[in-house]
Amino acid sequence: MKKKRAFRCLLALLIGLTGAVCLGDGAGRAEDIKAPDTKAPLAVQLTFDRPLESSMAPFIAASSRGLFGAEGLSVRTDFVTGSPEAIARVATGASEFALVDVNELIRIRSKGDGAPVKAVFMLFNQSPYAFVARKSRGIRALSDLEGKTIGVAESDLSIHLWPALAKQNGLKASGVKMYRMSAAVREPILSAGQVDAVAGFSYLSAVNLRDRGVPASDLVVLRYNDYGCEAYGFAIIVNPAFAAAKPDAVKAFVRAAIAGTHFAIRKPEAAVDDVVARMDDGSRDLELERLRTVISDNILTGEVRRNGIGGVDPARLERSIDQVGEDFKFHKRPTASDIFDDGFLPPVGGRLIN
Repeated sequence: MKKKRAFRCLLALLIGLTGAVCLGDGAGRAEDIKAPDTKAPLAVQLTFDRPLESSMAPFIAASSRGLFGAEGLSVRTDFVTGSPEAIARVATGASEFALVDVNELIRIRSKGDGAPVKAVFMLFNQSPYAFVARKSRGIRALSDLEGKTIGVAESDLSIHLWPALAKQNGLKASGVKMYRMSAAVREPILSAGQVDAVAGFSYLSAVNLRDRGVPASDLVVLRYNDYGCEAYGFAIIVNPAFAAAKPDAVKAFVRAAIAGTHFAIRKPEAAVDDVVARMDDGSRDLELERLRTVISDNILTGEVRRNGIGGVDPARLERSIDQVGEDFKFHKRPTASDIFDDGFLPPVGGRLIN
């Protein structure tokens, strides 16, 4: 038997049958032996609309912990100045994905020009818009803002929702003085007592002020959503041509984003470690406080606990579009379906908080 097997192998070599393999009596043919799957991951670009901080932890953790890789994606990241620039990058295809303020997307889509960019994953179920005020200046509720001076960054979109908020709460929007300033001096000016309150993101301004030594007992955070604002917050948008050509890749990205959000909720300390490792001079304690604030105030809401991470209530989104339009003239009012596409989300069961 051994002589016959050796003869067959020698004969195969002599007549050039290079596909034959001599592995003994149980050997398979060469065409039956499958090579391992060595398909390279798909490279995509994710743009953030501001410098790195821990609200981005779900995506940083998804990258650091191999969640994107498990979905066959290699995700590169970059940072720009503001949501309009990030939206423009996605519209032109310079980035496949971006994390942006969905209310800025509403304003841009209402102009009716450019690529029909849509959001496919809602990270912030509630917007982070808030007035952060000093109790020592006589402010404890929204109604106390009348007659006061509020510091507002020049690029702050939240102030455009103030007229709708004031109307809804029976206040005169004109009764509050808006003091325009650079975002870089917003917290220092409030800390120094030069204004009574500032408009900003609750997880940024409030946490930064406490870090500057303003006692937590002297701060009050008046969140827009607590006073009837229905705005959503930060969302992942996608380039429409990429979404049409590679829908499975978009679904894979969204699945990894959901897994990263679950991870950040369950293990905020580990998620913050991933973020701080990429920062030049980040404070772990500060970023951990920031992430916990984001999770409790903006991500893990009652709506999310009921319906799962990443989606929207279309009726609520319609109402929020109307609130944006209170102080912004739409060229053409966008609809909820113009802004958010839920076709890339997994079923609700795959999005529920464990």
